[in-house]
Amino acid sequence: MVGPLKNTQVAEAISIAKETLCKPFEGYARRLPNGDCHAYPDPGTGAQPWTIGWGSTGPEVKQDTVWTQQQAEASLDNHLLHFCAGVLTLSPTLVQEPPRRIAAIISFAYNCGLRNYRISTLKKRVDAKNWDGAAEEIVKWNKAAGRVLTGLTRRRQAEARLLK
Repeated sequence: MVGPLKNTQVAEAISIAKETLCKPFEGYARRLPNGDCHAYPDPGTGAQPWTIGWGSTGPEVKQDTVWTQQQAEASLDNHLLHFCAGVLTLSPTLVQEPPRRIAAIISFAYNCGLRNYRISTLKKRVDAKNWDGAAEEIVKWNKAAGRVLTGLTRRRQAEARLLK
């Protein structure tokens, strides 16, 4: 997957995903006065997974975790590379699409996970290059713990616009 990740189109997609979708919709939550950030519970569940920075999760993130803004930025960058590689592995023809479409799917995977992308009708629409259908599918993923969340609805609408 190293080849596609060096592609300037893919680099642009990662930048769009980061600045247009992930940072604005994830937010830099629980900012401390010095610019560091403190872990917070998942907004959908009110508990696990603990999250920090711009939506970073993992076994190292616990209730009392504090990161510098640089740590949060590095984590976001690493996660975006991971999700980009995963998305392009699952949907290899996506690399031929405009960066905005790649960005929308990277953002979706960052938020919902590669497993959910892999089993989704959204992936089927992406692989078929049915962009209107993909836009219809992505907006359905606006729930957490069975509840519709306004922030997820707005994020999915923004991703859908990029897919068309």
